[in-house]
Amino acid sequence: MLNKKYLLTALTLTLAALSTQGQAAVSQQEADRLGKDLMPLGGERAANASGTIPAWDGGLTKPPAGFLESSRHYVNPYESDQPVFTITKANLEQYKANLTPGQIALFDAYPDTFKMKVYQTRRSGAAPQWVYDNTKKNAVTARLTNDGNSFVDAYGGIAFPIPQSGVEVVWNHMTRYRGTFLVAPFTSSAVVQRNGSFSLATGQQEVLFRYYRRGGSFADLNNVLFYYMIFIKAPPRLAGDAVLVHETIDQIKEPRNAWIYTAGQRRVRRAPNISYDTPIIDSEGMRTADDTDMYNGAPDRYDWELVGKREIYIPYNNYQIGVGKLKYSDILKPGHVNPEYPRYELHRVWVVEGKLKAGARHVYSRRTFYLDEDSWQIALADQYDGRGELWRVSMALLTNFYVLPTTWSALDMYHDLQSRRLFVMNLVDEAPASADFSLPVPNDDYFSPAALRRRGTR
Repeated sequence: MLNKKYLLTALTLTLAALSTQGQAAVSQQEADRLGKDLMPLGGERAANASGTIPAWDGGLTKPPAGFLESSRHYVNPYESDQPVFTITKANLEQYKANLTPGQIALFDAYPDTFKMKVYQTRRSGAAPQWVYDNTKKNAVTARLTNDGNSFVDAYGGIAFPIPQSGVEVVWNHMTRYRGTFLVAPFTSSAVVQRNGSFSLATGQQEVLFRYYRRGGSFADLNNVLFYYMIFIKAPPRLAGDAVLVHETIDQIKEPRNAWIYTAGQRRVRRAPNISYDTPIIDSEGMRTADDTDMYNGAPDRYDWELVGKREIYIPYNNYQIGVGKLKYSDILKPGHVNPEYPRYELHRVWVVEGKLKAGARHVYSRRTFYLDEDSWQIALADQYDGRGELWRVSMALLTNFYVLPTTWSALDMYHDLQSRRLFVMNLVDEAPASADFSLPVPNDDYFSPAALRRRGTR
């Protein structure tokens, strides 16, 4: 339950949100709290009252001993940690105050197999100093525009580190730091059926986060937040196909642009607008377009409420999955991933609830996001169907990618409570290496439709 402090905070922020449209987020005096009583990205620096969440001390900023840049499979810096306790269906009542409705629903759906191994809280979240510096600048310059469906005058850092409204928190997730350019050569997704059988799709993903290109500015973006490209390697019937996306900031003014390369025809063509609740093929319909990365795209179809903060057991410092030691059959089980591997910790999270606007269309009538306060990454998402019943539970296994450093997801999981199936993204355990963030940053032409055609193969 939200305590009195968080309820008062939520009320204050909700009232303040009425006057935030088109205005600077906070005063310079408020922004000066960043790096003092607030973390540089906006989270509370102090420990919680009971001490179960420690104070932030700078986070994990460099690789631990044993990390090999050549393989890029991450070494667990907390390998000696042991679970403090394990939550099961049998002792669920004892821990419900620090769980989400989606987590509780997973215990109800899989009472004999789902559990959560809870470890001591380690606030490993960190980012480069230049990201902290830009975040502080953004705090006094960033403004919502177009009724909150876009923003201006933010660059290279969290857009709204001291948020005044729910939609600002959503934008913080979409503008969080994930490096500038990455290539993930062997990333797989899997659809897991009720009986535990699964099928894989594998591709090489490349992303250029233009918003985090060093030396740039908001004016340089020309409404493009990032470029994304994937070349399919498996299954064989799709091998050689590719997709290119130009992700726009204001998608009401200019919807995201997408192109598909078909290997059999050696042809690039415009893709239909892949957005909102468009089902994604490789997930067999268990993931919508805006489910990707827990949430992305235009926020215009929902009214976003900043509920406040809670202390929740969320996946954190997950270094057992994604380090090249497991088989996918070890990880993927009926209904959920093998509960022996995810690590949960108690963290403060921002809670944001989106309710579908009157007259708007989407398969989700309501969605609730729980964002790690130290990174603005959505850790958990509860999504409700048109009847108002909890339908899908999304979960990101958060990890500090200390080569940057940044907090991002090692694995994204999408649980369908109605079909009892599971969809998982970002599997790399059987890959030769995980994502490479060290390559030279290419120019914009590298992500043009013409370049997609040149790079395409039969």
